[in-house]
Amino acid sequence: MKDLFPAYRIGHFLNEPTNPTEFEVTRFEHMLEPEIEDPHRHAFYEVLWIDAGHSRQAIDGTEYELQAGSLFFISPGQLHLFEEYAHLRGGSVLFTEAFFLLGRTDRNRLFELSFLDNCHGNPLLPLGPADFAELRQTIATLEREATRPDRSAEVCQGLLHVLLAQIQRCIDQRAGPGAVPARRYVVRYKQLKALLDQHYADNLSAADYAARLHITPHHLNVVCKAVTGRTASGLIRSRLVLEAKRLLAFTDLPVAEVAAHLQFLDPSYFARVFRAETGLSPAAYQRAMAEKYRS
Repeated sequence: MKDLFPAYRIGHFLNEPTNPTEFEVTRFEHMLEPEIEDPHRHAFYEVLWIDAGHSRQAIDGTEYELQAGSLFFISPGQLHLFEEYAHLRGGSVLFTEAFFLLGRTDRNRLFELSFLDNCHGNPLLPLGPADFAELRQTIATLEREATRPDRSAEVCQGLLHVLLAQIQRCIDQRAGPGAVPARRYVVRYKQLKALLDQHYADNLSAADYAARLHITPHHLNVVCKAVTGRTASGLIRSRLVLEAKRLLAFTDLPVAEVAAHLQFLDPSYFARVFRAETGLSPAAYQRAMAEKYRS
């Protein structure tokens, strides 16, 4: 089955679909409403900051209330809805993986950032006044460089790295000593997530994923528990159910077809797995989401 949800590049959010840009800084106050469909996926990363007002957004069916002094993170592949906003001031830093790496091939530098590509993390980060002011200074510098007629991609990339490192520091400080997983574990978890995104419906076991990562199943469990608190098998099941939730919430596919799409030969077994993960039957979840998003 082809992807049922549109995936947009940065240019689409500028209402310039053919624009190949890989990095931009935009202001809500100056933006026209983008001509995009909801729900949608991004083919890029986005860091939103809120100076004033409020917004409600949803990632994969989970709603978040964005208030002044907060950041919000969206990663490629996530199902995103920009639900509502009022008197909103702030903006977004948008960048692709290629821009972050800028000619380098070591994806681990990107994977080390725990708040990106993490469907088990909270994409909303409320900040204290001092931390928010510090990040806003970096964003302001980044914005000035991005709007120069002679802007430098290398300077923008360097400032982007500074901003992301500052955000990671805020997250690590909030977690406290001993609560931050080792960076090597975060990288391994992101490598697992990338594989799950490719093979979630292929009925692979935790041992299969461990073999593809060239580590033991025991070590894979250690990594998963350190980063998410869940076992590798639990994450595999959670990723499968996540895709089921997307299809049930935002398509008209019958439950049996969703089960078949995800390689469940027995719909009743699919229902048991789904209920164990969500507390609802697939049919009940579908009805609830239809009332919420498609009434």
